[in-house]
Amino acid sequence: MKIDILTLFPEAFSVLDTSILKRAKDSGKLEINLANIRDFTLDKHKKCDDTPFGGGAGMLMTPQPIYDAVKSVKKRNSKVIFASPSGTPLTPALAKELAKEKHLIFICGHYEGIDERIIDLFNAQEISIGDYVLTGGELPTMVIIDCLARFIPGVITEESLDEESFSNGLLEYPQYTRPQKFKGLEVPEVLLSGNHAEIKKWRKQKSLEKTQKVRPDLINK
Repeated sequence: MKIDILTLFPEAFSVLDTSILKRAKDSGKLEINLANIRDFTLDKHKKCDDTPFGGGAGMLMTPQPIYDAVKSVKKRNSKVIFASPSGTPLTPALAKELAKEKHLIFICGHYEGIDERIIDLFNAQEISIGDYVLTGGELPTMVIIDCLARFIPGVITEESLDEESFSNGLLEYPQYTRPQKFKGLEVPEVLLSGNHAEIKKWRKQKSLEKTQKVRPDLINK
């Protein structure tokens, strides 16, 4: 998969060169390119924002530099994404669908956001990572990329995907590793039994209990 990220702050994306995403890039499963939107503005002062029509607080990113930045990388099979608190909520199902795309273009908004005509012109899909507002689109874009990259074949094991939170509609069960006893707390005995049927039963029960306590809305669904 190829991903192009259009942003005013390309330096914010250094985290994409670490851990699992770095291995995915090094192995050729994932290609990520960064472009500075400011490089595409026609304003001699490199300005990319202006006051919104109708008034209101803050500044809005102007359409021209974003439009030209998108056009510089867009192909016939490209899908344009805009991280926005007013977008469709990010879910594992949505991330899995995005992982099937050949080319994704992410527009990172800033200030009060971007001119709505950019969304209309490119039929951009708006995606939200939660019911809150951040100072810019860089962090949510990284979250979306990290989430969808896990569904690209070969990036992580199928077993890991099957066992994690939300894979079956519930939160993941508690997990433990060595040492067996730590600060007076011991690993549940069933996990040491070697009885796979009982372990599976225990994990399912703990998954239900945790979901009921932390996210009862998932149980209701």
